[in-house]
Amino acid sequence: MNELKDKVAVITGGASGIGEATARLFVDEGARVVIADMQADRGGALADELGECARFIEVEVRQEAQVKSAIDLAVAEFGQLDCVFNNAGFGGVLGPIEDIPVDEFDLTMEVLVRGVFLGVKHAAPIMKAQNHGSIINTASIAGLAAGRGPHVYGAAKAAVIQLSKSVAMELAEHFVRVNAICPGYIATPLSANTV
Repeated sequence: MNELKDKVAVITGGASGIGEATARLFVDEGARVVIADMQADRGGALADELGECARFIEVEVRQEAQVKSAIDLAVAEFGQLDCVFNNAGFGGVLGPIEDIPVDEFDLTMEVLVRGVFLGVKHAAPIMKAQNHGSIINTASIAGLAAGRGPHVYGAAKAAVIQLSKSVAMELAEHFVRVNAICPGYIATPLSANTV
């Protein structure tokens, strides 16, 4: 216990699924968390349940100002930023390649890649100034192997993996770690289409 004592984290997609489980674990381990999610009711209720160690902010990860606001809230409320977990996502557009509408392609890439990019972009200067930090990006096994998910989802998650590697090289000299996690299928409300 208390592995994360006095640490501060922002978790996007923190109101349900992997993000909710992470928020609960981080608080159990002594961290203070900002839960950033579009699901205001769920996110607010979770923050209330977790108590003084948690705050909720409504965030749509495609919106730069909203992502920045979540990171700013962590620093304003808790005085520092030790971890950003860029976890928000969805399954994205489905179907054969010739049937994929361009606007749904764009939406999928914006949520899954732009959302991660914005979290990394706004965490980096704070963590560089502190000379420490951890950025965790949710990718997927679908970003490593074809046939593990829809076309655009797999492409987006491959982009997250490569972005994580590239930024890890840039931030290493500032003692900031950047990692992508690549889970397989996990039974969450999102994967069951219940959110």
